[in-house]
Amino acid sequence: MDQVREVVQVDGGVVVGHDGSKCAQEALRWAARLARRADVGLHVVRAWSMTTAPQPSSWQPGYVPPLTDWEQAVRDELTAHVAAAGLDPAVRVTCHVVHRAPVQGLLGAAEGASLLVVGARGRGGFAGLLLGSVSDQLVHHAACPVTVVRTGAGGRDFAAAEAGSAVVGE
Repeated sequence: MDQVREVVQVDGGVVVGHDGSKCAQEALRWAARLARRADVGLHVVRAWSMTTAPQPSSWQPGYVPPLTDWEQAVRDELTAHVAAAGLDPAVRVTCHVVHRAPVQGLLGAAEGASLLVVGARGRGGFAGLLLGSVSDQLVHHAACPVTVVRTGAGGRDFAAAEAGSAVVGE
């Protein structure tokens, strides 16, 4: 098993942030279609802390598992989300698990990326906002272009782009 990482370094391609939410799953599908079309790699990044990670199988009351067990639980969950997305098998997918706050983890990965893709809303509690706090920070601070995918909009917008037309607004 790989060591616990605090930084992901990529060399080109599309980076997509994934937090396990429905919006992140749609962003993953959108990013995978773009990566396939551009023939570039897709890097799926899950930044986590012990409070946002799934419980490792070794967890028991009164026992705190080693950090590598937490990372493996996050990696297993991320792998399951990627498998459930039903991505085109031609897409070159690499999953990265980063023990860091989401903004810092994704900003680090974006330094070498051609594009960063995130969902508009993740696991936060302010459903009325157009952007979540993570996507808002990434739009303002990422070293590469950022695409924010809204729930329900990804398929329609991408299909229109593939057909040669542009969707400008609603």
